[in-house]
Amino acid sequence: MRYLNVLLGILMLAFVAVQYNDPDGPLWMAIYSVPMIWAFLAAFRLPLLRTPLGSRLLQLSVLAGVAAVAYYWPQMPGFWHKEVWWNEETAREGMGVMLLLIVLLVAWVSSLRGGAAVGRV
Repeated sequence: MRYLNVLLGILMLAFVAVQYNDPDGPLWMAIYSVPMIWAFLAAFRLPLLRTPLGSRLLQLSVLAGVAAVAYYWPQMPGFWHKEVWWNEETAREGMGVMLLLIVLLVAWVSSLRGGAAVGRV
């Protein structure tokens, strides 16, 4: 799971990096930074995710991710086709939020695997 979280963290870092020329880039940089941080924490500081505070914050992030997917779900038919998402920013944003939720879920599953909480905070 560590390698998967590293890979997903790097993917989210790339998502942050490509927002530099977007008119609403700072907003999306902040949005994509959240799962990036969780993925790197799951890869390198897993015990932090297993603390009561870490667990609650990660769960809150997952719930926010679910809400974001519901809010940003692309409305155009066939949004997954290249000719649609290549030209429609809302389709790209919606698919980006879907990937964001996947990253958060992987971090959450990582925090649940392998035993009880370590190091209470």
